[in-house]
Amino acid sequence: MNPRSVRIGCASAFWGDTNTAAAQLLRLGKVDYLVFDYLAEITMSILAAKRMKDANEGYANDFVEHVMAPLMPEIRRQGVKVVANAGGVNPLACKAALEAAAVRAGVDLRVAVVLGDDLIPRRKEFADLLDWESGAPAPATLLSLNAYLGAIPIAKALAAGADIVITGRCVDSAVVLGPLMHEFGWQPTDYDLLAAGSVAGHIVECGVQSNGGNFTDWELAAPGFADMGFPIVDCAADGSFVITKPDGTGGLVTVNTVLEQMLYEIGDPRAYLLPDVTCDFTDVRLEQLGEHRVRVSGARGYPPTAHYKASATYPAGMRCAALFMIGGIDAAKKGRASATAVIEKIRRQLLEQQLGDFTGVDIHCIGAEESYGPHARPGAAATREVVVKIAVHHPNPKAMKLFAREIAQAATAMSPGYTGYFGSGRPEANMMPKLFSTLVAKDRLAIEVVIGERRFPVDVPTAGGYQSPAPQAEPAAAIFDGEIVEVPLIRLAVARSGDKGDHANIGVAARKPEYLPYIRAALTPTAVQAYFAHVLSDKGSVERWDLPASNSLNFLLRHALGGGGAASLRSDPQGKAFAQMLLDYPILVPRGMV
Repeated sequence: MNPRSVRIGCASAFWGDTNTAAAQLLRLGKVDYLVFDYLAEITMSILAAKRMKDANEGYANDFVEHVMAPLMPEIRRQGVKVVANAGGVNPLACKAALEAAAVRAGVDLRVAVVLGDDLIPRRKEFADLLDWESGAPAPATLLSLNAYLGAIPIAKALAAGADIVITGRCVDSAVVLGPLMHEFGWQPTDYDLLAAGSVAGHIVECGVQSNGGNFTDWELAAPGFADMGFPIVDCAADGSFVITKPDGTGGLVTVNTVLEQMLYEIGDPRAYLLPDVTCDFTDVRLEQLGEHRVRVSGARGYPPTAHYKASATYPAGMRCAALFMIGGIDAAKKGRASATAVIEKIRRQLLEQQLGDFTGVDIHCIGAEESYGPHARPGAAATREVVVKIAVHHPNPKAMKLFAREIAQAATAMSPGYTGYFGSGRPEANMMPKLFSTLVAKDRLAIEVVIGERRFPVDVPTAGGYQSPAPQAEPAAAIFDGEIVEVPLIRLAVARSGDKGDHANIGVAARKPEYLPYIRAALTPTAVQAYFAHVLSDKGSVERWDLPASNSLNFLLRHALGGGGAASLRSDPQGKAFAQMLLDYPILVPRGMV
């Protein structure tokens, strides 16, 4: 089997994405495969909690009920195959639900599942797990513990005749690489090809983010926001591929929309570690072939490590958040005074009741540019309308009930202009799931595929062979001849930011190659660290890497998210606005360059 090309459409970027994407891709995309990405660390904890309440739960029900069930006849008619990590922490239950839906639809679709990522049943065997950064042991109580599997089991399931392949936790890009390995016969040691397929999967895994969604130049895509076209990767056997979208849909596919997504949520671009391959993004080139068609080539691959990344979630106390609006003169000042008073009053009661102080408090006047810290515009704090957010953390649920009761007093007892209390009734407390990241030796896992009544083991290379990349060569320095002017970064570059646990990344891509030396001269790691000092913890730091072939840079801001994800009380716990903040950064360039 070695077709000229394989067309893969991504129909989901996360659990909660629109359910209309699959129908769009089937109707207009002429795809061979539909792939879906549903899982994130917080999703795993939610699904684990659902499984604890009901043994038949723990997977993405939306995928079965609202996506696949209505489309099964059309999927069968077109011969499209489906790969999704919708199995969550209960892939076998997802398989059973899909098979029941196929019977109701009157179609014959063979469903396979990949097993082996869920380590909770083997928790005692992994009592030796250590946090991969701090070296701390795993918490005693875990909600979920899953290894990030790769693409080889998916390829094996397709080779066994599966029409639909369901996985639990796997790396996001594997849902694309697996079909490509199956269709083109790529082997586990074809590292450059595996890297190319992984880059393709990485670019489309977040749905329309590669097609104008979440794009710096958002106004170019805005006319199509109501009907955004989901991404299609058209891949050749040599690993080169084209990113496009269905004709007649919204959004846009340009070098910069694709490049922003390529830089999204990565660390060292020389060593993007995946179960099947170590990807090197630094020589990846992007070329505009025509309207909404971008060719991507040049990925290099090296042997993977001998370990899987594994992520656990564990209960870390309770959290509760309240939102209300304050309007009028000095709204932010009034809002902060009220919020601070509320916290002070509740703290006194906590101490009186011997419950102990809050273990975390975050007060944010949204609308006053407080997230910008010292970089807020002059006068921003004098805004006449803000939404005040108060988020608190405490190990005892009683403290959360006290907070929920007392927060409303600010409406009549404190600053004027209090209105627009969000939500119905008192705010509700939730368990705060925290992330524990570790490494698990590949030879300790037993991976299986179940298709129909048949179950068979899957062998994957376990020896590894990863070599740390050599230091990067220093690029040419910027030349400052003649008159120099200052322009904001957005005039020179596009940027995208995202989260890596408690770390954030910011990818910056020059709009023209000649801009890059000046961007690089200004955005040193020291300068970026100083710019984001207000969000970095005491352990925080910034590292920078070059991607010469795409005229871009990647920054990793360590410990910048207040714990990250669901463990953070911040209004931006995933650093999604960091790139937007950086785009204001002043860059010195020769007059006449822009």
